[in-house]
Amino acid sequence: MKTTGKIFVVDPSPLNWLFVLFHTMEELVRADHEGNVTPSLARNVRWINETTLEVELRRGVLFHNGEVFNAKSLVRSFAEEQRWLAPHPPGTWLNLPRERGVEVVDDYTVRFHFLEPEGLALAKTRGVHIGNDLFWETLGFGYAKEASGEGRW
Repeated sequence: MKTTGKIFVVDPSPLNWLFVLFHTMEELVRADHEGNVTPSLARNVRWINETTLEVELRRGVLFHNGEVFNAKSLVRSFAEEQRWLAPHPPGTWLNLPRERGVEVVDDYTVRFHFLEPEGLALAKTRGVHIGNDLFWETLGFGYAKEASGEGRW
């Protein structure tokens, strides 16, 4: 599948980045209307022990350009977002701790290792926005143009 052309989204709202984000990226989990965490790009999420969260990813998911979504996509997106001073600007309490490890178990399984119990980790993965290599290598929330992902992209 080959794509052509570009889509330019214009929105004068001060929340523009949020509207663009929710129309162009997906997260591991979402919250339903009652506030319960439900899988999205994650197929299953479980605690291996009190400091290790394992995420099993959905198979067969493709980005708009045909690139396959897998553990590599998640790890890259997570690493790119950690370049920000505040990876989740609406509330830094939503950021996963920087002092953690990310382990690729296989093409569709990733484990987050925390130094101490992180009770909100599952909900915080809602703020890990998954992009493909094309996104990170061209726009990347403004890195190419501004050398920062802090907004204004």
